[in-house]
Amino acid sequence: MRKVAFVCSEPWISGGFNVIFRHAMELARGGITVAIVCKTPVTAAHVGWHPIAEMADHPNLLWLDHNEALSHRFDLAIATWWRTFFDLWKVQADRYAYFVQSIESRFYPLEERVTRAAVDATYEAPLGIITEARWIRDYLQRVHGRDAALAPNGIDKAIFTETGTVISPRSPGRLRVLVEGALDASFKNVPASIRLAREGGADEIWLLTPSAADTVEGIDRVFSRIAQAQVANIYRSCDVILKLSLVEGMFGPPLEMFHCGGTAIVYNVTGHDEYIVHGHNALVAERHDDAAVVRFIRQLKDFSPFLEALKANARDTAAQWPDWPAATAQFRDAMEWAAAKAAFGRDSLGLYSRRIWTLVESSWRQAAAAEQVLLAREQALLARIEAIYQSSSWRLMRPLRGVSRAVREKGFATMVAMSALRKVQTSLRSHWI
Repeated sequence: MRKVAFVCSEPWISGGFNVIFRHAMELARGGITVAIVCKTPVTAAHVGWHPIAEMADHPNLLWLDHNEALSHRFDLAIATWWRTFFDLWKVQADRYAYFVQSIESRFYPLEERVTRAAVDATYEAPLGIITEARWIRDYLQRVHGRDAALAPNGIDKAIFTETGTVISPRSPGRLRVLVEGALDASFKNVPASIRLAREGGADEIWLLTPSAADTVEGIDRVFSRIAQAQVANIYRSCDVILKLSLVEGMFGPPLEMFHCGGTAIVYNVTGHDEYIVHGHNALVAERHDDAAVVRFIRQLKDFSPFLEALKANARDTAAQWPDWPAATAQFRDAMEWAAAKAAFGRDSLGLYSRRIWTLVESSWRQAAAAEQVLLAREQALLARIEAIYQSSSWRLMRPLRGVSRAVREKGFATMVAMSALRKVQTSLRSHWI
């Protein structure tokens, strides 16, 4: 296999893109031509946070948009998340594969049934599948009847080390907690993590986030959109990372913290058991068990020998974890396996993809139209309330003001608000009579 394409969304700071870029870097160094294929051209701003920026001009690395990719043919083209599955057929390749980094239907609420079904349908297509975590491999086989090659992620052991520059040295007797995650991704659970760190009595709380932020309530120091080469400086300054994600594939930040001499508190989210052992190298709470998280933080704050024991065992775990060259060697074998398993040609893949995507887009259009109808009803309701304001005694307006405030500020469903209006109108009629 000499030429491979990773079909991607727009690159941004994330664990998923870190894994894709790391494999691309090692494959390119190993003599394989690797293309990063996106809908629109990739710029320096998209990749400046990652070490791949330093080898962006490598002769074996191609950065292509969809139009540019049409002039290439690849041995293997790989979708990298569910929406890129629907772009995969647009790339000319001998074989097609799917790199599944999580069960992504779980990123969406139950109410978004069509989207969740579309994501799950991507796992049914007869492509060769590669994944990074045992639980994903087992899930795909159990639920979808699909085999997958396992290629665990590596880590950059030159960046993530216990010795090196720090932002501020750790202080014995003071617990510095690092919260990590995107502020606008609900499943990353960052606001709750900050609250629990405060309730647990952490002496300092720092935030590392790919979101744009200068200050965040409850946080002592914010580190926003930091280049990966500088992230270890933050890890080395903190005692514990508090990572309370509700959905994960195989998260990297706790493992990076292990390499930098710290430990972690996490939920028992899928993938945590790839390297975390409760009470040995980190602490694991049941999802949404706030009391356990608070108790763990207090334990680490009050019993420094326990904290140090967890850190020592975390170092041992880190020492045994593979680096990226070793991980990509396994990924390369997985690509060969996936290429052999792939059964969809380009035409069949395109037909399958277009049929599903048509349903998704239709569902989204219907949802947008319904939202516009509800918005119009809400505006009409507010106009009716305003008209009553102008025509009635001020003594009778207090209930209406409450309804209006609810509609404007709390986003109550229109039908609920209409029901409330009818009750108020009945009340008004009784007063007038």
